[in-house]
Amino acid sequence: MARVVRFHEYGGPEVLRIEEVALPAPGRDEVQIRVKALGLNRAEAMLRSGLYLETPTFPSGLGFEAAGTVEAVGEGVEGLAPGDPVSVIPPLSMVQWPAYGELATFPSAHVVKHPATLSWEAAAAVWMQYVTAYGALIEIAAIGPGNVVVITAASSSVGLAAIQIANSVGATPIAVTRGSAKKQALLDAGAAHVVASAEEDLESRLKEIAGPAAVQTVFDPIGGPIFEPLTAAMARGGILLQYGALSAEPTPFPLFTVLSKSLTLRGYLVHEITGDPARLQAAKAFVLDGLRSGVLRPIIARSFPFEQIVEAHRFLESNEQFGKVVVTL
Repeated sequence: MARVVRFHEYGGPEVLRIEEVALPAPGRDEVQIRVKALGLNRAEAMLRSGLYLETPTFPSGLGFEAAGTVEAVGEGVEGLAPGDPVSVIPPLSMVQWPAYGELATFPSAHVVKHPATLSWEAAAAVWMQYVTAYGALIEIAAIGPGNVVVITAASSSVGLAAIQIANSVGATPIAVTRGSAKKQALLDAGAAHVVASAEEDLESRLKEIAGPAAVQTVFDPIGGPIFEPLTAAMARGGILLQYGALSAEPTPFPLFTVLSKSLTLRGYLVHEITGDPARLQAAKAFVLDGLRSGVLRPIIARSFPFEQIVEAHRFLESNEQFGKVVVTL
């Protein structure tokens, strides 16, 4: 028996319950870990609310990221043994492989021996943010020295990961956040410039900062009305990568701007990387190299004990965090 978090109906954080369940042994090519820390993601709040890409069968578990020690390995698993410290790259389905629990089972290809220098909290905060940002910025946009990259929702864990990755390849990260309260923290985290979209004219500020080179790449999880000023500030041939839909407002299609500048507007999901063995291997290597060198450094907003999972989800949805929300066991 193990304690796990499940929900029996859609709703707010209060629908999450800690329950004792009997978990099966890991199957072929699966690894079961004893969880020490969990990394929380917006996708989990969306699944809980009935707004995610997956449809759960109630009662449903949830959660994408965990760190802990290997408890047991299934048939066919090589290179991992009970007691190994590991962290988890989000699998394709959190309904099939939920992370929130004392024990959790994952596909072996998604279980990684991380650098020993990482704490459990930091290890649980690695893979969703860095693989998401890596796939968009390195694999698809191929940013490099001299590129100007606009990162919206910049104080989120993925936003901060994108800032670090942009800096690691010599690009210039411009952080976009709603208000100026997080401006200094974003500068301290590596942003070259910060724009407060609710306090400044976004289009003119981006054009002023970027100068003649303009903005080559936009990395955005929001959508909505922000599309128009973002695309207006972009360079000819630029690419906007959309990896979320946080705005509740309609997203306009800036037809004439897209046509006149030959822009690419591309939807992107981290599953493009995690579902392809070759691309996943390249992502692992990139992230592990960055962690070992210190170029990539997970930023923890706040840690909660497992028993406060409801409070952790409330904080996750408060927009107050700067970095990753973590739960410890």
